[in-house]
Amino acid sequence: MCVLLGLMIPFLGTALGSAMVFFIKNKMSSGLQKLLLGFASGVMIAASVWSLLIPAISLAGEQGKVAWVPATVGFLLGILFFLALNGMMPHLRIESAGVLGAQAKSRKRTMLVLAVTLHNIPEGMAVGVTFAGAMIGDMGITMAGAFALALGIAIQNFPEGAIISLPLCSEDISKMRAFFYGAMSGIVEPLGAVITILFTRHVVSVLPYFLSFAAGAMLYVVVEELIPELKQGEEDDSRGTIGVAVGFALMMILDVALG
Repeated sequence: MCVLLGLMIPFLGTALGSAMVFFIKNKMSSGLQKLLLGFASGVMIAASVWSLLIPAISLAGEQGKVAWVPATVGFLLGILFFLALNGMMPHLRIESAGVLGAQAKSRKRTMLVLAVTLHNIPEGMAVGVTFAGAMIGDMGITMAGAFALALGIAIQNFPEGAIISLPLCSEDISKMRAFFYGAMSGIVEPLGAVITILFTRHVVSVLPYFLSFAAGAMLYVVVEELIPELKQGEEDDSRGTIGVAVGFALMMILDVALG
């Protein structure tokens, strides 16, 4: 039950963020969106290092492997996998739907939801693999550290849910439907985490590869999806950078203090 609760924490963050559609009347400002996207990027970068890569290197050493090999191989495979996955799908940036009409609005909604859903997959993997490592024991991963990662991802999922639901509501979609679309973009996280746990528990020897794979996938999302959004618009807008710094520092503190 404790683990199940931990797996649901990131989804709860997405749902709470999506619920902002009931409290904010106006569309989210560009500056606030950049700040929140930057915060999400900082959290994911820090989680990739302290919650995934460092434990992968430590665990590989304890298993008698060359410590940096699984981390490097898994990291690169994670990036290559999502590079191939994204190559099979259209780039899902909000700005790419610039034409008018009901069909264009529907396409924009679909693109926006799919974009966030896509980069929720590695987050679910990351949470699942850390909880699996904590349950196995003697892996250099504690249950507190797994909860710290889940909490950190939930914090960065909050703005993601809001980023989906608020723009959708501004397009003549009911608040309830906008909330539903935003919340459901996060359902892949607990599902992905459960599948990862079921698989990882039976392949302890390759756990370092799974940890680093999730790290590579998360950093791919940051570089490919989040950072380009921060560069849109005003060149001298530093709010995204501030968000990255705050998110990185908070996730680092959570992981080191609780892990």
